[in-house]
Amino acid sequence: MPKLISIHTAGNTHWVGDGFPTRTVFSYDAVGDYTSPFLLLDVSGPQDFKPSPLPRGIQQHPHRGFETVTLVYQGEVAHRDSSDGGLIRAGDVQWMTAGAGIMHEEFHSPAFSRSGGVLEAVQIWVNLPADRKMSPPRYQTLAKEQIPRMALGSPASGTLRVIAGRYEMLEGPAETWSPINLWDLNLDHGTRSELSLPEGHSAMAVVLRGTLSIDKSSPLHEKQMVLFDRSGGTIAINATTDAAVLVLTGEPLNEPIVGSGPFVMNTAEELRQAKRDFASGRFGHIPATSA
Repeated sequence: MPKLISIHTAGNTHWVGDGFPTRTVFSYDAVGDYTSPFLLLDVSGPQDFKPSPLPRGIQQHPHRGFETVTLVYQGEVAHRDSSDGGLIRAGDVQWMTAGAGIMHEEFHSPAFSRSGGVLEAVQIWVNLPADRKMSPPRYQTLAKEQIPRMALGSPASGTLRVIAGRYEMLEGPAETWSPINLWDLNLDHGTRSELSLPEGHSAMAVVLRGTLSIDKSSPLHEKQMVLFDRSGGTIAINATTDAAVLVLTGEPLNEPIVGSGPFVMNTAEELRQAKRDFASGRFGHIPATSA
């Protein structure tokens, strides 16, 4: 049975642009030794937005050296970058590899902006191995229909989606640069679910909604994370209300991290070079929209 190392509660809400009221559950500067290859996890919303003639969001910004994984639970997000664009709808996942560098922007979609409604999303930053940090940028758009789902327990105690990695016979559609599991759970009130965590992996569970306990832990509430040691084994999740949980496991990279804002590299010189390349326009440009 994995040992529970610590419980973390998300920080206060801060706004990312004018479209994403965000709470950070963990970041690498505080717990990076235990969460590698995961660098950060932010939860946005749920927030009810009134209709708006102009989309709310965050203006173009750079990334280098890692990946962003965006899960949209409610609402709709439009993204554009220096090479591509598209929509992330409720239930979809976008896996963006920034690699050598990309310019990127995220806004509420035009349709969602016009109608208004509830926005709820999660963004995870996944570190890239040193030999992949300068790989070409790419997108993986994982539509809701592509993500395999199964019932948990017998009788059923909820459902589990495999976004990346494996769970029993299911394999997630995301292609990753290092061994990662990303499981998205919805649990029914009053049920118990058992999950097996891989030995040697960093492992954590993030409560998005509801209340539960894991093994003999004290009650865990929304926007709290449980961090486990790397011994692997079975955990038991007891849902005291209907609950939504993200379970993340990954093989640690065991490489130095030197980061600043949207750049995460391995050395101080690589970080300085990232800033120079951004300042000189080497990350490309997002084309202007037509009037």
